[in-house]
Amino acid sequence: MDNENVKAQGGESTVNVNELIRVRREKLAELQESGNDPFEITKYDQTHHSADIKADFENLEGKTVSVAGRLMSKRVMGKASFCNLQDLKGNIQSYVARDSIGEEEYKAFKKLDIGDLIGIEGEVFLTKTGEISIHASKVTLLSKSLQILPEKYHGLTNTDMRYRQRYVDLIMNNEVKQTFINRSKIISTIRRYLDSQGFMEVETPMLVSNAGGAAARPFQTHFNALDLDIKLRISLELYLKRLIVGGLEKVYEIGRVFRNEGLDTRHNPEFTLMELYQAYTDYNGMMDLTENMFRYVAKEVLGTTTITYNGVEMDLGKPFERITVVDAVKKYAGVDFNEITTLEQARAVAKEHHVEYEERHKKGDILNLFFEEFVEEHLIQPTFVMDHPIEISPLTKKKPGNPEYVERFEMFMNGWEMCNAYSELNDPIDQRERFKAQEALLAQGDEEANTTDEDFLYALELGMPPTGGIGYGIDRLVMLLTDSPAIRDVLFFPTMKPESK
Repeated sequence: MDNENVKAQGGESTVNVNELIRVRREKLAELQESGNDPFEITKYDQTHHSADIKADFENLEGKTVSVAGRLMSKRVMGKASFCNLQDLKGNIQSYVARDSIGEEEYKAFKKLDIGDLIGIEGEVFLTKTGEISIHASKVTLLSKSLQILPEKYHGLTNTDMRYRQRYVDLIMNNEVKQTFINRSKIISTIRRYLDSQGFMEVETPMLVSNAGGAAARPFQTHFNALDLDIKLRISLELYLKRLIVGGLEKVYEIGRVFRNEGLDTRHNPEFTLMELYQAYTDYNGMMDLTENMFRYVAKEVLGTTTITYNGVEMDLGKPFERITVVDAVKKYAGVDFNEITTLEQARAVAKEHHVEYEERHKKGDILNLFFEEFVEEHLIQPTFVMDHPIEISPLTKKKPGNPEYVERFEMFMNGWEMCNAYSELNDPIDQRERFKAQEALLAQGDEEANTTDEDFLYALELGMPPTGGIGYGIDRLVMLLTDSPAIRDVLFFPTMKPESK
């Protein structure tokens, strides 16, 4: 094998990396001086990918194919050599002989470096050791690599470097590439499912004057042309509801949202959100749609409704459990909030169970703190947690006959909140009062509180039909379905602190 397999991305090099880079640039200069500049090539006729050749070997044996990709290894043995080419779908071995490609061409082949992008044309055959290979009749240098890939057998293992240089990560780690291929499949499958249900995909503004629809702190920027301070959206909700007012009935959007919050294994300040809204249904309809959609996506992408995350098995094939927030807290914390009627009682039981609360918190807020403290970690199998306190649900319809709670659910798996859904509030008078309550919280220092959106209220005053809505983070779903430990593992380019020079 080439001695250029060095630990160039961290660790000690076995040879001088700078010297190897200098040699590669000299090779490029020689090629350019001889009229063989690889950067002047504009196209290559690629007839097959590696995996396709292996899958259809019976029909392709003895036939000529053309493959293109990155040279990942090379073993020179005098008049004949073996090399390995990696493309989108995998890798394939090629047998390169001087007598088959020509003497000058073979000399040029021997000068190729690991990481070069090449095209190989030749016949498909089976080696004596039983490996499907290509007997090369022509090798073409398509692009010269002027940098050194990480050492072959150790790969790119530095986690920070993997996130910063995802392109290298994709080259060296096939399982990483597969994760992102599956991410693409998950998103396209969601679209396919919703399209089949009569939903219309739409796009709404990312730059907004009022960032509402969620409890989150927005990023702020300035629009020079209008001398206007604006924000990046934190949710898709309020514009999609305007479209329901406009009569579109079933709409969804898959897009980036931005929240000015911390980084951890499940949070990145920009992430992909899916939100949908359906007229003439409620949160029960959203539960049915969610259960069917999650089951469909798992089956289509993974071929099974049983998934395993970090060794824990979860079954999307069985009916999802449905439980109220109050019953869940009673089950796992032993506290029945149906028996708590005053804020003083709620505060007393919080102190008794060492649940920290703030002075501004009301009874419903304390119930939610109990849920977060005692319940979430137990919700491993798919579970709909329903009927949240009104204090934490400013955009949701009240439960008929029980105005302390709203028609809202969150779906949990693996102890994580996977989605959030409502019977949407369509009473503009009630909505204005909820916004006022949020403004009061903002004045008390809650940076995640909503502010009044007058244009949205005007839309509601025109009349919005009874509507069900749901939103969930695509990235967290991809984490579960690909068994990825952190959100950064499913984002091509996660937010990173700049490297110090």
